[in-house]
Amino acid sequence: MKKKIKYAFPKTLPVMCGYIFLGIAWGIVLAEAGYNFIWAFFISCFVYAGSMQFTMVPLMVSAVSPVTMAVTTLFVNSRHLFYGLSFVESFKKIKQMPYMIFGLTDETYSVLCGCKNEDPDEKNREAWFWITILDQSYWVIGSVLGALLGEFLPFDFTGIDFAMTALFVVILIEQMLSNPKKNVAVAVFGMLSAVICLFVFGVEKFLLPSLLITVTFVFVFSLFYKEKGGSKNAV
Repeated sequence: MKKKIKYAFPKTLPVMCGYIFLGIAWGIVLAEAGYNFIWAFFISCFVYAGSMQFTMVPLMVSAVSPVTMAVTTLFVNSRHLFYGLSFVESFKKIKQMPYMIFGLTDETYSVLCGCKNEDPDEKNREAWFWITILDQSYWVIGSVLGALLGEFLPFDFTGIDFAMTALFVVILIEQMLSNPKKNVAVAVFGMLSAVICLFVFGVEKFLLPSLLITVTFVFVFSLFYKEKGGSKNAV
């Protein structure tokens, strides 16, 4: 076990630097919404989806229905269904397969891809479990620290929730630059869909219809783009 952890820990250092601080930001947002560090611990243990955890705080505060919460979670994290397929066969050979599926975040996926590239025979495959669990532990630690800071320190944390918005903006810009012809159209449609649904359905109900419309558009646009000879990669 020590050998596996020794292999896994250096691989997770970049994730640790990001997860600790982003987890702190989320924990503060949760505390500002009236939930203490115990909530932060259990949510990060059983939900463990950074983007969805930021999204779910206002949904919890506004007491949306469980159906809306479930569907929103599905759409926000639906990308995992696609890139996770590349590890199905590898995970089948790991006895902790259920946890590996649960713990496959964007960052963990990137680390495991690097491990797979440098070790095509997957001789260190059993250490992937420790990479996954270390990554989650960083997020849990950051979340609990953030909730404690938000609960006990007399600071004004107004605006801290913009951390996730800033992250999404950076991801959006990177996607637009990677394929401007395709991704700019999708981004513009998503923005228009959100604005229109906001006016039609109101602040509390616009998210779900906006996601449904945008996902439908992305699917149709992707098919059309491929027929026109565009990239075969999914939008």
